[in-house]
Amino acid sequence: VSLSLSISEQRGRGALFCTPDPPSPRPAVLMEVGPPPPPPLDLRELRAVSVLGRGAKGVVFLVREARSGRALALKAISRSTAERKARVGVAEDGYRRIWFERDVLGALRHPFLPELRGVVSTDSIVGFVMDRCAGGDLGTLRKRQTEKMFSDDVIRFYAAELVLALEHLHGQGIVYRDLKPENVLIQDSGHLMLVDFDLSARLPTGSPAVPPTPSRGQSESRRRSPPPASRSRLPPWFSCRSGMPPPDTSDSSSDAGGTSTGSGGSTPTMGKSNSFVGTEEYVAPEVILGSGHDFAVDWWGLGVVLYEMLYGRTPFRGQNRKETFYSILTKPPELVGETTPLRDLIGRLLEKEPRERIAGDAIKAHDFFRGLQWESLLDISRPPYIPPTAAPAPEQEEEEAAEEPIDVEKFVQEVFGTAATKEEGASAAAAPDGGKGGHWVDRLSNQHLRQPAEFLVF
Repeated sequence: VSLSLSISEQRGRGALFCTPDPPSPRPAVLMEVGPPPPPPLDLRELRAVSVLGRGAKGVVFLVREARSGRALALKAISRSTAERKARVGVAEDGYRRIWFERDVLGALRHPFLPELRGVVSTDSIVGFVMDRCAGGDLGTLRKRQTEKMFSDDVIRFYAAELVLALEHLHGQGIVYRDLKPENVLIQDSGHLMLVDFDLSARLPTGSPAVPPTPSRGQSESRRRSPPPASRSRLPPWFSCRSGMPPPDTSDSSSDAGGTSTGSGGSTPTMGKSNSFVGTEEYVAPEVILGSGHDFAVDWWGLGVVLYEMLYGRTPFRGQNRKETFYSILTKPPELVGETTPLRDLIGRLLEKEPRERIAGDAIKAHDFFRGLQWESLLDISRPPYIPPTAAPAPEQEEEEAAEEPIDVEKFVQEVFGTAATKEEGASAAAAPDGGKGGHWVDRLSNQHLRQPAEFLVF
């Protein structure tokens, strides 16, 4: 039987029974393929109401379906930006990353991960339509708290959902590589949704094996003593390029959560990645060293996020990128306060040696999650914060109808055209704030950019 089906064709047909033409006495061939592809959507059927935010490669709009009025999120990516990356010789070019993200989103079926509702394609943009999350992101929610931090119980709830989301991705062979609060959204139900797969990559599902879990005594000893010299070695480019990765293999850009960097050293399918990717305050030591990384980088990212939820700041932030990277490579996290299961878990997650870092089932079995029924987490756990209803008031609907809808294509072109001009000949790391400021576009501060919702403080 001769088969030559594209990925999209395979997904569109579900399980394919392929027989020769003309019929053959041989039995049919059963092919196991992914879920059907999302339907193509017409941009003219979506009314762009406001701008929800801007990432490194796209602008996210709040849109409403013309027929149903249902609120959705549209992530619009500039084709010209993708083509520009290809022209400058970036191996991990923009289009390949776009299609990889589309395939990942199309394959996800999990309550804490987004589901792709449709794809918009025009001459100037590619857009992914997903469910809108009314509660904003986890970082904004934390900052709304009186002390700018969460209680242990709230952290346990959100941490458990992040563990399940990452576990599902890893089971699909996907390493996320950019875990940070800005990429964790609050759904209408109050449960989390992990979004933005720009920097994700595919690894073999059997690699790596879950590392052995160190004893609590070993973990406590590591937290109180500086790491061995062998672990704190710096890459050759570190001292001479102000903490920047080699310029010919990295591509950095700013978003709301810091500097997300992606290099061209890997492809979406790999055994182990040597790419320099991530957001600087959340990046794992092995990524900085360029020694190759795997699923363990996501558990490091979880440790940084838990630390930030507990203390209101990230554990290794320096005055600039070089200082931040030096702290990540050489300094243990400062776990101020009495020893608790949460602090112990954070210490194990922020183990600099990836082979000794706690992961997977060992995390779920940790004392911090004692008594948690993982299988029924979605059914029995009430979220600590549930956003106000997403249905707009009649007054808001009238106001939106009276306003001129945003021209999505024109807006995206303006945003990325301005950013490309400002980025030319400059490096984000050379900025006085270490690249945290990024590039802003005047129109993003107008009435289209809505203020964050008023969050419930608990």
